[in-house]
Amino acid sequence: MLEVIKAHSDNEYRCINDVGIIDRFENAVSAMNRYEELRKDQPHREYCFFHTSRKNLMARERYEGFQSFRLKKQRMLYNQ
Repeated sequence: MLEVIKAHSDNEYRCINDVGIIDRFENAVSAMNRYEELRKDQPHREYCFFHTSRKNLMARERYEGFQSFRLKKQRMLYNQ
């Protein structure tokens, strides 16, 4: 489990440049449960988890709520 300290977006991917290590888990279920706890307690922080076999910390971006609406609207404007 990682807390993202520095990252940027590029072509709908989140490129993570600096992280703080929070914990490690033996299975994905435990990691996901901890992720949900952290997001509930501190929703303004960015958390993620990756398998240790991953060489690059990159993930496809997902948005919820108003931010998602704004992103879709921007795409529609650019694609006209």
